[in-house]
Amino acid sequence: MSQKTLISIVESLLHPNYSELYHSKGLNEIRVNSIRKAINRFKKQPVDYIVAEFFYAYSSNYASGHLCNLDVLFISLIKYSPQTRVVVLAEKSDYQYIDVLEQMNYPNIAALKLPTTPEQMITALALE
Repeated sequence: MSQKTLISIVESLLHPNYSELYHSKGLNEIRVNSIRKAINRFKKQPVDYIVAEFFYAYSSNYASGHLCNLDVLFISLIKYSPQTRVVVLAEKSDYQYIDVLEQMNYPNIAALKLPTTPEQMITALALE
């Protein structure tokens, strides 16, 4: 049985460091600092889990209709790694908009409000 892989997309200081927790659960953690780098990783090899922060696009300067910072991530996951479980972390101010994730048509999402606990992360990753 091969070791399962988790990508932590750390885009702010609010992202909790659960490296020891992931290791204790037998996960190989890859830490990246952008969604683009995460996509490049799972394009080459599908991953089991992704933990990413959610930032709602209050007023977007994008030419397209992006709803949040995770739009491109979910589009890429559907194509390259559709079985990946994604845990989305959001501050209270952004968490009220978490329902926009339903529009991403990606079925395997859990959302947690920051700050989180290790127990919440274990449950969200479905590691119990």
